[in-house]
Amino acid sequence: MLRRTLGTQGLEVSAIGLGCMGMSDFYGASEEAGNLKVLAAALDAGLTFWDTADMYGPWTNEQLLGRFFNDHPRAREQVQLATKFGNRRNARGEFLGVCGRPEYVKDCCDASLERLGVDCIDLYYQHRVDPEVPIEDTVGAMAELVKAGKVKYLGLSEASARTLRRAHAEHPITALQSEYSLWSRDVEDEVLPVCRELGIGFVAYSPLGRGFLTGAIRRRGDLEESDWRLHNPRFAEENFHLNLELVTAVEALAADKGCSSAQLALAWLLARGQDVVPIPGTRSLRRLRENAEATEVALDGSDLERLEATLANFEVQGTRYPEAARSLLFGDTPERG
Repeated sequence: MLRRTLGTQGLEVSAIGLGCMGMSDFYGASEEAGNLKVLAAALDAGLTFWDTADMYGPWTNEQLLGRFFNDHPRAREQVQLATKFGNRRNARGEFLGVCGRPEYVKDCCDASLERLGVDCIDLYYQHRVDPEVPIEDTVGAMAELVKAGKVKYLGLSEASARTLRRAHAEHPITALQSEYSLWSRDVEDEVLPVCRELGIGFVAYSPLGRGFLTGAIRRRGDLEESDWRLHNPRFAEENFHLNLELVTAVEALAADKGCSSAQLALAWLLARGQDVVPIPGTRSLRRLRENAEATEVALDGSDLERLEATLANFEVQGTRYPEAARSLLFGDTPERG
């Protein structure tokens, strides 16, 4: 597996990571034994950049990784472990809002360390920016975790360019995580350029369009009733079949290239720059191997031009989140003082 460096503070990760959310939440029922096999296979394949969060489950995804590390003591030395705080949920899974208060930051970190069974988190993100707490206060508390040896590097998720600048001035930010894929490119307007200006790495979540771009989901009935994607605007009945047109176009380009649609989508992201690291999630050993092999797909100028021409002729139908969640995307905070 190829390696890439996020930020300028020295965090080296696998060029393709592993998003672990779907193993515990949002995408329907899962089976722990199978998830543990996928984690072991990811380690063997060199996909060592693992992404979780306290809200996934809630809490159960971190516990899953903690059990894996307990059963595989040497794995912790190989994995670059990222987790997040800030999205609050109760035991029933209900969302309680976003919190970036300094005391909450520290409590969340201690709880995550205990669930994960580790003494240090490699990359600690604020999952969503708290619109009521100055980013300097939140990042200042995160910086204290670095000083205490509980965290190595700091990150933000779905922050605006302005918030990113203010956070980076408080303490170096190693990575920004945001949705980025063939059908979600809004980060290219302001956020990605600022990341590059400041030397901040970019972690692309949902790089396969929440599975849609793989071509494996052909109708809404392919998803379980408990699957959150049924509430995502892009999967809505009125948008679903229109968005399938993009999938069909990507499948044709992938066939010409001799790879899968997923591999083409990941290869496109890898070609966006050495500072971009996609973290596709999967519960399938076959899909895991497929994702890992995307690093072997080399896109030349002609390939990229064809992809750009295809995307230019297609308008994605539906926003990437429901209305209630969209207010937290590219989040800003009040000024300190």
